[in-house]
Amino acid sequence: MNRKTHVLGVPFDVVTMDEAVARAEGLLKEKGQHFICTPNPEIVMEARKDAELMSILREADLVVPDGIGVVWASKYSEIRLQERVAGYDLTQNLMADLAASEETFYFFGGAPGVAATAARKMMKKYPGLKIVGVHNGYFDEKEEKKIIQDIKKKAPSILLVGLGAPKQEKWIYENIRLVGAKVAIDVGGSFDVMAGNVKRAPKIFRRLGLEWFHRLITQPTRWRRMMRLPKFALTVLRTRGR
Repeated sequence: MNRKTHVLGVPFDVVTMDEAVARAEGLLKEKGQHFICTPNPEIVMEARKDAELMSILREADLVVPDGIGVVWASKYSEIRLQERVAGYDLTQNLMADLAASEETFYFFGGAPGVAATAARKMMKKYPGLKIVGVHNGYFDEKEEKKIIQDIKKKAPSILLVGLGAPKQEKWIYENIRLVGAKVAIDVGGSFDVMAGNVKRAPKIFRRLGLEWFHRLITQPTRWRRMMRLPKFALTVLRTRGR
């Protein structure tokens, strides 16, 4: 049975990165469709005021902590999380592991051209990787039906959805049974990183849990979003022990 803990009501699987990769690959062998969520502190705070998002996170097959703040907050929970399991790294590990297999990927999201560039770069990075389709994240209702049909036709093993939270989580929940992918994962802005449009923080920042600070100094326009981090910390401290 999966061990879980809760941070401000959001359930997280108590797993290391290696365990999360193994769990995700295990879902590929199970019947039906499955989805994986990667909440960070911003998404946790959003879920507190969005009952639909909270419900989706509680139904996901695997929920991993994409943010050192979530790992810190778990020390006030029933079980402490062992490490940060970033969604970007999770998908990179899956592509590396599955490049030599028959499993396939579909990239959905990002600005026009980003997913296609990301796919080309990932297939070069991981020889043998099979990406069967891409589509950007800009669509109306008519285009959405075409996207769903295309994904269903391509029948990917893993569907990566980067539409931003909470849109991506809600889209996966509403459509995963229509598109038929074995596993869907919300990946936020990962396609921009894969495409080379956005650089990840240096390893030292990631090791010290300061990736958020690197984003702030390199993308100062994000400061409004970053204000949610101290609010998250204060909320955790205020509710600890309840």
